[in-house]
Amino acid sequence: MVDHKISEDTAAEPDLNKAKQLMQAGNFNDAQRFLLTKLDEFPENTDAIYLLAACERYMKNYTSALKLLSNLKQLSPDHSRAYQETGHVYKALRNADAALTAYSQATQLNPALLVSLRAQIEILESPDRINTIGRLSDVVFRLKQQLSTIESTPKPLVAVIDLISQNKLVKAEQICKAFMQKNPRHVEGLRLLADIASRLGIQEDAEFLLESAVAFDENNTRVRIDYIQVLRKQQKYALALQQAVDLLNIEPDNPQFQSVFAVESMQSGDYSSALSMFDSILAILPEDPVTLTSRGHALKTLGETVQAVDSYRRAIKKHPAHGEAYYSMANLKLFSFTDQEITAMESQEGNPMISHMSRVYLDFALGKAYEDKELFEKAFTFYERGNAAKKIQSRYKSSDLTTEFHAQAKVFDSDFVAKHKGTGFSAPDPIFIVGLPRAGSTLLEQILASHSQVDGTMELPNILALAQTLRRGERISNIKHYPDVLQTLNAEDFHSFGEKFIQDTRVHRGSAPFFIDKMPNNFRHIGMIHLILPNAKIIDARRHPMGCCFSGFKQLFAEGQEFSYGLEEIGTYYKDYLELMDHWDSVLPGRVLRVQYEDVVADLDTQVRRILEYCGLPFEDSCISFHETSRSVRTPSSEQVRQPIYNSGLDQWKNFEPYLGPLKKALGSSIF
Repeated sequence: MVDHKISEDTAAEPDLNKAKQLMQAGNFNDAQRFLLTKLDEFPENTDAIYLLAACERYMKNYTSALKLLSNLKQLSPDHSRAYQETGHVYKALRNADAALTAYSQATQLNPALLVSLRAQIEILESPDRINTIGRLSDVVFRLKQQLSTIESTPKPLVAVIDLISQNKLVKAEQICKAFMQKNPRHVEGLRLLADIASRLGIQEDAEFLLESAVAFDENNTRVRIDYIQVLRKQQKYALALQQAVDLLNIEPDNPQFQSVFAVESMQSGDYSSALSMFDSILAILPEDPVTLTSRGHALKTLGETVQAVDSYRRAIKKHPAHGEAYYSMANLKLFSFTDQEITAMESQEGNPMISHMSRVYLDFALGKAYEDKELFEKAFTFYERGNAAKKIQSRYKSSDLTTEFHAQAKVFDSDFVAKHKGTGFSAPDPIFIVGLPRAGSTLLEQILASHSQVDGTMELPNILALAQTLRRGERISNIKHYPDVLQTLNAEDFHSFGEKFIQDTRVHRGSAPFFIDKMPNNFRHIGMIHLILPNAKIIDARRHPMGCCFSGFKQLFAEGQEFSYGLEEIGTYYKDYLELMDHWDSVLPGRVLRVQYEDVVADLDTQVRRILEYCGLPFEDSCISFHETSRSVRTPSSEQVRQPIYNSGLDQWKNFEPYLGPLKKALGSSIF
């Protein structure tokens, strides 16, 4: 769940119009010299690198072009035209297979690249491939469908697709809204506008737009799939599953629709139906790597580790570059790779043709593999490489969150808290577990969820979504920013927000009177939680700063934890977190219970009794034997919480201490 603003990159840019004019005139030598001059001033400017690579290709300097393009893809992994240009180079070199791979990667990143679509069709329909795949192959058919779709799409919307692929969301939104004002019922326009809203973290708007699009065109399967995905992001699993059922009813034997149904069944907790459908898909598409990996995820969540590993290995056997399957095995904390698997991973990691994310997955997996072998320097090299590659895709800036944390403290001073005493919805149901990821929150959740009066749920997005909704006004008017906007609201607003939270989260609960929301990032919004749910319990899961931060650095998160992809960044985030928690303690004394992970490991009984007393719950032995509780766990700690408490992981960070200087410096006096 996105919990921060997204803005366009405003860094200084060189004027490259002269280079473009020279290239259009066929004067590539002068264009080359001009671009080299600009790159001396702006060495990491992606547009200049791209144009220079194109120049080199036109000048038949293919080796130089490929070197430039490799550098460009490292700087900007989602640069679709870099892959397209790579395709052009390999085509010129008469390497059809490499060209085809590059063109395919380009259109996966940017479906609006007509040149790459046509190039793929041309290669696949070449005379030397006719006997292999035939003119009417499924691949060619799908490409021609995609080409026809783009060619028939209004030009403003093609421009929007292109801008979205470049992550230029504000400009894309402006063009799309201008088009929709003239064409308010255009389904593709609604879908694209919803895509932008979703990327900006405004899932409610995306849901409304897609719901409208489905109403206008019930048979538009792409819109339905997007709608399902947005519902899932909001954890509206019942609605998403119903949409998946409706989609499957349109074409019951369609493997894509079957896959959507399986995923939504899994999200809804119906793993039996999910696994059955995955098996049905594999009967049609034997050894499909994506299906096998999803099947592995389902088995892992159920605690069927051996079967999960088998499914992941089958995926790799069919597709050796499938990095996600390797990382999924690495993420099974009690799993160790064979020497043969490590060799295979290193071979694929060095393959220049694999996707950026596959390489990221492999880097993190290799880090885990070498850590298990106690080759810590080599392990750190891969962890660092994976984080650096992932960081490139992020727009995260530590200063942005530091500013927002300070804004929280400024708004929620003692006077503001006193002024709004007694506001909100009185329900005592929620127990929030907050903090940083990898701080022991899953363990605390498992302990509490083992109590007969407490339902374990998951990391719920509702508080972050409310903050995002309140923040949305910044983009459309001059109203106060969040959290400043809270100063303009009244008691009725806070009561309504709290009541809505209880209503919206009901779907995730069973019959117990209390339930857990363990979204760690909710610590940022404790002030707002206090305003809307004054009787909710809040537990701060805390761990030694070095152990917590380095554990986060080693973990490849699905989304929402962008601060973790750099030692300095995660250290700064942890320090800011401590400062904000100190502020909450000062203005809301006794409101938050702090639980130190190391204390839980050292004396489980005492800490369990302390937690239950804070929550107003009677002691139950099941909370001590939490590892015996049968429930699905979706976080990276799923295996650990199915075992008794152990302390072997407390000091693992010390094995990497020589390489953690930037983290120590960022943490400063926060280290104890």
